[in-house]
Amino acid sequence: MTQIKDQELDLHDAYMIGADLRNVNLSGANLRGADLEGANLIAANLSGAHLRGADLSDASLIGADLSSANLEGANLEGAILFGANLNCANLSGAKLLCANLRRANLSDANLSIANLRGADLEGANLDGAIMDDPQEERKS
Repeated sequence: MTQIKDQELDLHDAYMIGADLRNVNLSGANLRGADLEGANLIAANLSGAHLRGADLSDASLIGADLSSANLEGANLEGAILFGANLNCANLSGAKLLCANLRRANLSDANLSIANLRGADLEGANLDGAIMDDPQEERKS
């Protein structure tokens, strides 16, 4: 794995469309608002990373570690998160339309007000995940 030693790496609002970031260690990095559309993040370590409002649409995050990452309001439409670790991740308000979340670990993740329309969750671990109650939505 390519190691980026500075845990305080600041890449907020960075433009990295289609970047090849396979196996890169970006643990704890500030990627708020970064444009990573179509980026290759296979097996990348993004644990604890700050990705609030980032664009990860159509990105490949197969086997990536996003545990405890803040993805609040991020765009993950069409992203491939097959086998990704999203344990304790904050995906509140994230856009996950048509995302591939097969076999992803979403245990204890916050998925409140996330848009999962068309997402593939086959074999995903949702133990303890916080999700909106569809009954509550119908009442309003």
